[in-house]
Amino acid sequence: MRDDLNPLFDYAEALSGPVPEYLHLLVRETNLKTLSPQMISGHLQGRILALLSKLLRPQRILEVGTFTGYSALCLAEGIAPGGELITIEGNPEVAWIAQKYFDASPYAEVFRLQSSKAGEYIENQLSGHFDLIFLDADKRNYTNYFHQLIDRLNPGGLFISDNVLWDGRVVDPEDKEPDVRALDEFNRMLANDPRVETVVLPLRDGLSVARRI
Repeated sequence: MRDDLNPLFDYAEALSGPVPEYLHLLVRETNLKTLSPQMISGHLQGRILALLSKLLRPQRILEVGTFTGYSALCLAEGIAPGGELITIEGNPEVAWIAQKYFDASPYAEVFRLQSSKAGEYIENQLSGHFDLIFLDADKRNYTNYFHQLIDRLNPGGLFISDNVLWDGRVVDPEDKEPDVRALDEFNRMLANDPRVETVVLPLRDGLSVARRI
């Protein structure tokens, strides 16, 4: 059953929070002004991201794929004092919405929004190490992003990836759609990489949480 038709999911959402008011406003604007509002991290997933960040207290966060900024705002809730959150978005129209909400949030000073193609920025401009990496970009490059970034993740850090179940299609070996097969390859690669321990959560479109050993 789809999450949006599942009364247990509605129950879990209703009892998970609180959610800051600026996130409600961001959801509304995303629905009004973007062509694919379903790309936004939802209420329950956002609370999970916020809680993981609060537990880890990361000094540096990297997000690959900002969209309108919902997930970045959730991750910022747990960032350590003086911390930094770098987020990369290739679409300047949605990046503009994200920046507006970053600037109006209590965490305005932590955000570093890069309007750039993710692969090029990671390869040529990104520096330093991170305590938490959130991946929510083009699915066919998930494995490439992982290999580019895993050595930048500090021991004990989290590598979190969104949409890893792709509406449940990854379990169908007959589904040859490139995004589906790329995500299945990525999930299996993570499961077998000795540098991380991984849990795949069947939440919304699938959320993978890998801890760097």
